[in-house]
Amino acid sequence: MVSEKFTVELKAPDIEPYRESNIGVEFVTSFDSGKSGPHVMINAVTHGNEICGAIALDRLLKDGIRPVNGKLTLAFVNHLAYSTFDPSAPSLSRFIDEDFNRVWVEDRLDGLEKTSELQRARELRPIFDEVDLLLDIHSMGTFSQPLMICNGLTKEREFVTKVNFPAHIMCGSGHVVGKRLIEYTPFNDTQNSKVGLLVECGQHWASDTGVVALDTALHFLRACKVVDPNFINDRLSPKAKEPGTAAMWDVTHGITASTDNFQFCEPFVGMEIIEKKGTKIAQDGDKDIMTPYDNCLLMMPNHSPGAGVRKLRLCQRS
Repeated sequence: MVSEKFTVELKAPDIEPYRESNIGVEFVTSFDSGKSGPHVMINAVTHGNEICGAIALDRLLKDGIRPVNGKLTLAFVNHLAYSTFDPSAPSLSRFIDEDFNRVWVEDRLDGLEKTSELQRARELRPIFDEVDLLLDIHSMGTFSQPLMICNGLTKEREFVTKVNFPAHIMCGSGHVVGKRLIEYTPFNDTQNSKVGLLVECGQHWASDTGVVALDTALHFLRACKVVDPNFINDRLSPKAKEPGTAAMWDVTHGITASTDNFQFCEPFVGMEIIEKKGTKIAQDGDKDIMTPYDNCLLMMPNHSPGAGVRKLRLCQRS
């Protein structure tokens, strides 16, 4: 079992100065260059306990970022959950009523159901409907290497290759219920060029995670070609200035606990590559969980207990 007690090395910035919006939606700021180009958007705090994105957007806004063409929108998404963040109990601020990143199903968005996250999603939906390129900044519960996630559509693979940061690109889903924002229908439509990406920057509150969040945002903006390259280069960390070619992987399986007695064979943190097919990696009650192929990558293991919990995604090199 991996301990869930972590040192909070990051400081959550005060985002109250960004409450007043220039487009009528609180905690959303949009800049229009007045020139043709894509509408680009970066999200922070989709989950209120994942503060690295807030650090990145706070830095970009304080540094006076502006697009040289197209539009750039920066959003602190679940600001209500973020407002409850407490470093002494940092896991408790993930959401108010439900996971914001599982509500992107039209039946729920168009329905009469009321939760804090659904209300916020309905406020933001018209913006997402207009956006061409989206980066949703997240972090993880373990000390996994950072990774970029997309659904695996051809348009996504082509664009994320241009972003080329961080070093691992994971294509596919493997989650349990609902839809993530990057799976919201307009982004998941093969008939348009809209692309939504999700980056997992590292362990939620580790100092390096804040650095990765800003570096990823900058590489994303570089690929979008809407911000002056000098602005980007001046703010990249030394390690991120000349990244090697990112490795692309396909998510082939999602493992969900069938029982309350799910146990990993080792304290996996994520991105481990298991060399041999048929290697036991976990026990779920009486069932052995085995790798389905050679060189199987373990993505985002979840050590939270309980039946129905998504425990792991299995990935194969593209």
